[in-house]
Amino acid sequence: MPRTTIVQFPGSNRDRDMIAAIAKISGISPTLAWHTDTSLPDSDLIIIPGGFSHGDYLRSGAIAARAPVMKAIAAAAGGVRILGVCNGFQTLTEAGLLPGALMRNARLTFVCKEVKLQVANATNAFTAGYRDGEVIRCPVAHHDGNYFADQKTLKSIEDNNQVAFRYAEGTNPNGSINDIAGIFNEQGNVLGMMPHPENLIEPAHGGQDGRRLFEGALNMLETESA
Repeated sequence: MPRTTIVQFPGSNRDRDMIAAIAKISGISPTLAWHTDTSLPDSDLIIIPGGFSHGDYLRSGAIAARAPVMKAIAAAAGGVRILGVCNGFQTLTEAGLLPGALMRNARLTFVCKEVKLQVANATNAFTAGYRDGEVIRCPVAHHDGNYFADQKTLKSIEDNNQVAFRYAEGTNPNGSINDIAGIFNEQGNVLGMMPHPENLIEPAHGGQDGRRLFEGALNMLETESA
């Protein structure tokens, strides 16, 4: 079975949601790593959950990106699948593991609501459970989710089909350029996204659109290891 590690930082507040999601979907509790760890257990999937690491001081994810554990994550990024959600996405951009940056929301207010996402690339393991162009529901909760990249970087992202999700049907909550809600790295094994798929995985959440992201990644890993 795939081995999942969830990395925790001071100020994380969605780590428990992510732990519960992985345990319910895979049937196996994930391993936990602390921000001061200098190495990680053997993992097939590493997740940096949402929250407000280090109180969002300096910039969201900026201090977390310089934590000892990030050296181990950077080393693993050569082949291990890595998922960063919300603050995890911010941390991955601050660490240089994903291009671009997450800025303050366009209206300078915290946004907590459900949005629509269009699947922009369903060829990746993370998105294999969806169809290209499919529109799904997903909750967001952030203040600094306005994705930005300079024109050269943006062109590269678009040309390389690195956009995973876009805000759809006029629900862009933060002003992100090109409605970008989530991106892959060039290799395709690192995904960062602002919406919270872990909070829409079962009927008690009001829907299961987020479940397929985890099922896709975990099922693909299980197939590859068979």
